[in-house]
Amino acid sequence: MEEDLRLTHRAIHPSIGRRGGSGRHALGRRLTYASRRKVLDADKFEDSGRRGLAEIGCEVVYEPDATGDELLAAVERTSADVLVVRSTKVTRPMLERGKLSLVVRAGAGTNTIDVEAASERGIWVANCPGKNAVAVAELTFALLLALDRHVVDASADLRGGRWNKKDYSKARGLYGRTLGVLGTGMIGREVIRRARAFGMNVVAWSRTLGPALADELGVVAKPTVTEVAAASDILSVHLALTPDTRGLVGDGVFASMKPGAFFLNTSRAEVVDQAALERAVKERGIRAGLDVFAEEPAGGSGAVDAPIFALPGVIGTHHIGASTDQAQEAIATETVRIVGLYKESGRPANVVNLATKTLATHLVAVRHYDRVGVLAAVFDCLKRGGINVQEMENIVFDGGKAAVARIHVDRVPDVDVQRSLRTCTPDILDVSVVAL
Repeated sequence: MEEDLRLTHRAIHPSIGRRGGSGRHALGRRLTYASRRKVLDADKFEDSGRRGLAEIGCEVVYEPDATGDELLAAVERTSADVLVVRSTKVTRPMLERGKLSLVVRAGAGTNTIDVEAASERGIWVANCPGKNAVAVAELTFALLLALDRHVVDASADLRGGRWNKKDYSKARGLYGRTLGVLGTGMIGREVIRRARAFGMNVVAWSRTLGPALADELGVVAKPTVTEVAAASDILSVHLALTPDTRGLVGDGVFASMKPGAFFLNTSRAEVVDQAALERAVKERGIRAGLDVFAEEPAGGSGAVDAPIFALPGVIGTHHIGASTDQAQEAIATETVRIVGLYKESGRPANVVNLATKTLATHLVAVRHYDRVGVLAAVFDCLKRGGINVQEMENIVFDGGKAAVARIHVDRVPDVDVQRSLRTCTPDILDVSVVAL
């Protein structure tokens, strides 16, 4: 399937309108894809990103403070077809009532976007994976070092005029300790690299972590999350939020951790059962460094009502893992690339809501002369047979005279449909049907 999609991207566009001549094809692309896109930036976004979007011919509307009903109104008012957000929520009404065709998350996770609603409307959802990986890894180690060396409490005492060298000189140190990493994506790998530089041992778990990757990363792979927790002095979470990971780190995981172990979460609050974490802090002496938490305010400023930070041994930051100048510039550059590719080809990069498996049961391969009306005739035959097309690509051979249309359909064409496919136009050379 993935290979098919890549082929479609490479081959289908060059075949559009080929019989009309190269000039017609180029004009068609300009009219369809390279028209001036209107981009609504509805969150804080780097100046370089806005300049980059303008330089590739986009009309940019910048409303960084628009959220909720204000953002809904902006989507409707501007008639933007591209929406760029960071942490701002994108809701079903925004997707249904506007004219959006692409939503770009200027970051990694897409949990703040109603991806299901976007998919139902045929709206692309894209993100910028890995561009903030170094920044998040750096904050992860900042929290780890702060926990180990009591930096937060020590600094607070100094500001309050208190000197307590005796207590604050007690630290375990990181060298030779075992770090458990949950998730070996780009952020997890950056954390692993830094842990090894500190002389730490690393155990890890992810659904994609096999022996070869474990060897490449220099880690010991564990088959379960609880086994990672049991083997670790520090447990660090770097998992995307999915239905499978929601609440993954709960009572069982915390019960497996060593008493007094460190726990770090710079990924998503929902991956962790916070009530279970609070119990572990109170009952087992777990010390936690958190950049994300359950009671996190929605806006950029305001009051915080998060009882977990009143517990001894818990420190936190303000969901700032990706908030370095380096990371934001990299994300801005990637956002411009995504929108630029969409503008020129009709298909953005880093799309997260394409089906990994469709309802297709059979492949219909139609070898034909690449002439006007051939594919229309093919689709008409399938329509009359009550057969729905799930995916298709039209691959043009060198010279532009012949092509093969590879069409994934939702059921096998019967004998009559196959006969009509072969005879609907003399430009059909051959038809074959293969079960998928």
